[in-house]
This record gives sequence, C-alpha cells and structure tokens, in this order.
Amino acid sequence: MVTLTDHNSGPAGAPLLEVRDLHVQFETSRGVVRAVEGISYSVNRGEIVAIVGESGCGKSVSSLAIMRLLAKTGRVTQGSVRFDGRDLLTLSAEEMRAIRGRDIAMIFQEPMTSLNPVLSIGEQVMEPLLIHLKMTGAQARARAIELLQLVGITDGPRRIEQFPHQLSGGMRQRVMIAIGLACNPKLLIADEPTTALDVTIQAQILELMKDLSRRLGIALVIITHNLGIVARYADRVNVMYAARIVEQGSADNVFSRTRAPLRDRPDALDPASRSAARRQARDD
Repeated sequence: MVTLTDHNSGPAGAPLLEVRDLHVQFETSRGVVRAVEGISYSVNRGEIVAIVGESGCGKSVSSLAIMRLLAKTGRVTQGSVRFDGRDLLTLSAEEMRAIRGRDIAMIFQEPMTSLNPVLSIGEQVMEPLLIHLKMTGAQARARAIELLQLVGITDGPRRIEQFPHQLSGGMRQRVMIAIGLACNPKLLIADEPTTALDVTIQAQILELMKDLSRRLGIALVIITHNLGIVARYADRVNVMYAARIVEQGSADNVFSRTRAPLRDRPDALDPASRSAARRQARDD
C-alpha cells in the first residue's frame, strides 16, 4: 500500500493557493506577447478547480508561472502567487526547488517530451522520492512500483526497468501522473492529464485523482478544454479567454448561466466538449 498523508491541516478558511492579478509576458522577435493579463483565483484545500478555455488562451502559461517554470523569454510582470501563506514569486531558486515536486506537483500534457528518454521509468519515478523524502534506494524502488500500480500499470518490477520509448502513449501519461503523486503533494496541477488515454482509462485516472483529493485534502487544478471533465469533476471553474479569466463560479452555475465566449463558440472545443455543451444547452 502507498502511504499518503492527510493535507487537511492548515489555517481554517485560508486558501491553499491564491493567485492575484497575475500578468505574464513573453519577449519575442515581433514584440511583447501578453500571455496572461491580470488573472485572479484561489484554490482551497481538497478542492478541485478547473481552468478551462480554448487553445492559446493562457491556461498552461498561468500554471507554469505558478511553478516558476516559464521559458527564459517569459516573465511575471505583476501580481502575486501565495501558496500556504508564502509568496512563491519572492522565493529564491533553492527555496522554490524545495517546494516544486514536494508540495506542488504538475502533470504535464506531453509525456514524451516531459520524460527523459535516457533514464529508465524507475529512475524518474524514484527521483523525487530520493530528493524530497530522503528515501533509500530500496524504499524508493518499492514505492515506485506501488505508484505505478496505483495508476494502473501492472508488472511494475519490469516496467521500472524500461525506458519511455518502450511504453505506449497512455502508459507514459500514467507514469507522469505517478511522478506527480509520488511525494503526496498539497497541490497537484494537471495540464490535460488524460489527453493520451483511452476513454476507459481516462475515467479511472480522473476518479483516482478525485478520490485522492477528497480523502487526503490534496487540492487539484485541472487545466482542460474538455467541458465534460469540468462538469463531472470540478467544484469551481475559471473560464479563460484571450489571456483573461472571463467567468468564475461553481461548475453548476457556470454551466447553467455562462456568458463566456467558450460556450458560444463550440468550434473552440474538442468533440466531446461540443457534445457536452449541446446536452447542457438542451437541458437549459
């Protein structure tokens, strides 16, 4: 069994994550690109919050800014990101490294480019366990196998010896999820976490994330353009459009009375989301 810690402790009523007036810009050969313009939202302990919007609206960039993983040409020009009472934007690089991967983890959208092709799966799952939890090699190996089983990868002892190119796209994505869950973070940011998975596995992974969030107080931020995921799993929704948050509220309220362009432009969504939007419109 994987031993996880309950994260429900903390100041009563205080958000775990509080983003205020965040602005992100990129310097390009054609000038300044304002990727995020003044977004604000909060995430409570154990809460599932969705950031939904069409491609290119700034969803992923805003989360990379929280993690302090922006490309060299990008920078936060204004705002604050308070996590567990600390402003992440004012921390030193060393202080941020101690938080990243331990207290805040991120599941990236493209596992093939996120996983190191020259390191085995086991080495990559074990790395945060060795660094942050100070496990021995034997402890980290046993935990890595358990984590792979947790996300639905069987034959763990053999899989941890394999390399990313030897796994299917869906299995690589599940490895990314296992790495994200390795240190039992307080906040898990999932950027399109089920993109490479078939429908059945999608449901299993999302139910797993929801269960961990509810049982252990792990806050979950899901970045997606799939309204079906939002309707089923999110407690609250932030709708982004053109670098700004244009609507916020509970999932029920956003679906029932949204004014955002995303609802009015189903062509911006994937087929599953278009179907969900049509069903919701008929129900309204």
